[in-house]
Amino acid sequence: MDWFGFAREVSLGVVHNIAMMAMIIIPIMLVLEIARDLKILDRIAEWLAPVVGVFRLSREAAFPLLVGIIFGIAYGAGVLIEEARSGRLSWKDLFLINVFLSVCHAVVEDTALFIAVGANGVVILLGRFVVAVILTFLLSRSAWLERESLKRGAPVLLVPPGGTGGKCC
Repeated sequence: MDWFGFAREVSLGVVHNIAMMAMIIIPIMLVLEIARDLKILDRIAEWLAPVVGVFRLSREAAFPLLVGIIFGIAYGAGVLIEEARSGRLSWKDLFLINVFLSVCHAVVEDTALFIAVGANGVVILLGRFVVAVILTFLLSRSAWLERESLKRGAPVLLVPPGGTGGKCC
């Protein structure tokens, strides 16, 4: 076996793969940073706030969820830690956001990377999103989550978000 030839081929393959990943990730991160600086992500999070109610999450959970979906676990974790320390998110919000992001995170760059190696991006994107939605929805309705929320001092949600519980005003 020609070890020098093997090492040369492996090295060229690694450099090629790193260059391909950099060509995908760097432009995406630049666009996302510009969107963040222009507060475009904040506006999208405001639009998503009513949608997160489906998972019985607070409106404040929309921004960290959006950041994690787009940027990924590392950057999303930074936002989640900041939100948790500020007290704006409950334990239940944090738990459900983490469940969703465990399955569906960094959808832009991950999908682009998988497409670059020949995968079907639509299947990957939709598959991850559907599984995350179903899993998070089911957990948000579980008795276990309500018990854990009570243990941690969170109020029990007896009325769905946006509901009035039979009161008129």
